[in-house]
Parts: sequence; C-alpha cells; structure tokens
Amino acid sequence: MPNQTPVQIAWVTRDLGATETALTQLLGAKKWVRMSDVHFGPDTCTHRGQPADYVAHVSLSYAGDTQLELIEPVRGESIYTEFLDASGPGLHHVAIEADDHDHFDAMLVDAERDGAAVVCRGTMPGGMRFAYLSAAQAGVPYLEVAFVPSEIRAFFDYVKQEQA
Repeated sequence: MPNQTPVQIAWVTRDLGATETALTQLLGAKKWVRMSDVHFGPDTCTHRGQPADYVAHVSLSYAGDTQLELIEPVRGESIYTEFLDASGPGLHHVAIEADDHDHFDAMLVDAERDGAAVVCRGTMPGGMRFAYLSAAQAGVPYLEVAFVPSEIRAFFDYVKQEQA
C-alpha cells in the first residue's frame, strides 16, 4: 500500500461516557457527537466472510485534524465484541482513506496480496465503504480502510467545526 496518513484513531469501549471524558481530558476533544444504535446489517456488511448483523453506539470528535471514534457494541457478534472479549476496552484501529471507489478496491487487493486479511467490510447508509484489515504485526489490532463520500464528509466537517 502507498504511504497513507492515518485520519482516525478508534477505541472500543463498554462505556461511551467514561471514554469520552477520559479522551476529552487526555486529547482535548471538546464536543462528542453520538450516533446511537448504528446497525451493521447482513445486506451491506460482512464479518469474517459471513453476513453481519450487529448494532453499536458510535461517538465522534476531533483532536486537531484527527478524528476520534468510540464504539460501544450493543448487540450481535462483531469485530468489536471479539475485541472486548479478548482484551477489554482499548485502542481498536487506525483508519486511512481511499480517494474513490476504485482506490478503495485497489487498497484492499494490495493489502490482501501483502498478507493483511480483510476481517470485516461493508457499506454504511450514505455510501461510506469500510474494511478492517488485520494489523497485529503493526501493533494495533486493525487498520481500517474507508471511502468517505461527500455527504458523509460534510457531516465529519460539522463534527470537526464543533471543536472550535
């Protein structure tokens, strides 16, 4: 994969509020925007090659230009519940962005060719595509590759402006 700058750092937690408070103090995030009951459904997402069906609460903020994401699993087996069961709350992934759909697909092909398995992937409402690559050899459980369309980018920009 070509040189990519991480655009997001994400944690999985059992308590969004406590983690928001801790990261506000540690990283200076000022406001968190919560999205409750985000559904990753079998028609649009896979987990370990099988149709996914899980729900999570998600909270977003920024520290400078880096997006901070907190994920609290609510129901269903997922990459997030596996992480909590194996190691408890903590740093889950860093994310990089693809420029477009073709770049996204090429990044996944390159990663798999280089030995990084795609563990989970999907498309969210609004067209955002994501894939989690196994990245244990890099010292973080996963690397997320994402394509963020303009409508979702506008929402992320709103979240970022709330930090001013």
